[in-house]
Amino acid sequence: MVVKRDSRILMALLEPCGPDLPPADLDGPHWAQEEALRLHKAELDRLPSALLSCRRPGVALDEAYLVQWVGAAQRVRQGAQVIGHKVGLTSEAMQAQFGIDQPDSGLLLDRMVVTKGHNLPVGDLLAPRVEGEIAFRLAADVRGEDVGEEEVRDAVGECLLALEVIDSRYGVEGLTLVDSVADNAACARIVLGRALSGVPEDLADELLTLTVDGTIAASGYGRAVLGDPVRSLLWLVRRLHSFGAGLRAGDVVLAGAVHASLPLRPGQTVALSSPRFPEAVLHAA
Repeated sequence: MVVKRDSRILMALLEPCGPDLPPADLDGPHWAQEEALRLHKAELDRLPSALLSCRRPGVALDEAYLVQWVGAAQRVRQGAQVIGHKVGLTSEAMQAQFGIDQPDSGLLLDRMVVTKGHNLPVGDLLAPRVEGEIAFRLAADVRGEDVGEEEVRDAVGECLLALEVIDSRYGVEGLTLVDSVADNAACARIVLGRALSGVPEDLADELLTLTVDGTIAASGYGRAVLGDPVRSLLWLVRRLHSFGAGLRAGDVVLAGAVHASLPLRPGQTVALSSPRFPEAVLHAA
């Protein structure tokens, strides 16, 4: 289990008070620093790293989260900012695709956002895949072990569609939950649609449709995400509580894909739409 001292890395990332955070004495154990650097090198070289679960048999889930935080801390020292979280593996389709039977989470950095009018160079990634999701932007802090679904819902200021590009720096062959977590839940890039205020009623019944070059390629209802995307937020709040942290006002949270991920190739235009939300569009170069 991650000791309290190491959990302070996450809290420092989520409650920054200066450009040098997390402070030098919160770098984490040497093995976690080396693993985070190994993943960063795999990303830069565009060559997958050997699985953490194979090289360090018996590694615990909390230790994998520690690798994730250390990697994020290394990016923060290079000028990145944490802007929220992603929850992954929340639908049966995604769990079946990767052979993992429970959700995980990762940290969103500002450098992951592909802004409107910009293309995503696919060649910068190893083997990118794209998926459509519902996302939230928090209007109030929310934390605690006993938080309820209504309290989480009330903390949401805006709801929006999002495209997430995932890209496992370990590859997918033999991937386990701890590998996914250490690799920041495979999050690579995100595209956010225009937000609407609050949380619409019956979000579970919202049908999301993903098109590639104008042709429908995948679809799914909000209920595919733990029965209701808001429950993804609830899962995340409780998970963060176990590390002494919580969600902050302004955080963006991706709730998880409503369908299995699809390969992303150069030249494609991917769009995500639904009856009530403005679409999110990604142009791959």
